[in-house]
Amino acid sequence: MKTVVVKCGGSVLKELSQSFFDSMKALIDDDYQIVFVHGGGPEINAMLEQMNVESEFKNGLRVTSEEVLQAAELVLSGSMNRKLVRLLEQQGIPAIGLQSSDQGVLQADFIDQEELGFVGDVTDVNKQVLELFLQAELLPVLTPIAKGPNGTVLNVNADHAAGAVAYALAADHLLMVTDVPGVLKDGALLPSLTADETQALIESGVISGGMIPKVNTALKALQSCGHVHIVSGKKPFYENGTWHGTQFNKEESS
Repeated sequence: MKTVVVKCGGSVLKELSQSFFDSMKALIDDDYQIVFVHGGGPEINAMLEQMNVESEFKNGLRVTSEEVLQAAELVLSGSMNRKLVRLLEQQGIPAIGLQSSDQGVLQADFIDQEELGFVGDVTDVNKQVLELFLQAELLPVLTPIAKGPNGTVLNVNADHAAGAVAYALAADHLLMVTDVPGVLKDGALLPSLTADETQALIESGVISGGMIPKVNTALKALQSCGHVHIVSGKKPFYENGTWHGTQFNKEESS
């Protein structure tokens, strides 16, 4: 079986269109197994605001105190995970939500406890648990919350979590779902890019602003997955065996 890992940030989850779910079903019809990893940044921000807890980021990572971790767990393992599982099941896609610290589905160690608090980098993935659900034709929906050392749980960047899962499962494709159709040049979608081509577009200013961290994450994910795509959550990304969006490849694009 071919495997696809889908990563979707919290800001995009509420904008997922019918065509997105149609593409998910098209993948399943073409014998792809799917694992979903989701974030929930805006919802965590809203929860922290309600709790009167300030949120701070360092090097793109949320500094996670015990209070912030509590809010992240409430949002990610509660409302966000439940909502996504229900959306998938309403579309006829059998899904199961997983708190990724359970059974060490995601295992992590502190990045820098003094600087970042309860923030981790994935060290291992319990792929046997994921394979059990995939064999049962259930789509696992994972939170970016990992089992840490000595009974702790750690907040993990969702992009990094998805990359680790893709690597562990030797996934054929990793999809990064965004609110844009992919990388654009002069208004036209670029369907395929290599690392060198991407760097040249950054240097020339074609790729700028918020797209730069997206493409850098995609390039980093190439270390763990043969094909990485930036796709839209508002449009079809897979139809009749054809991928839409921007695909990043290790080899030179043709």
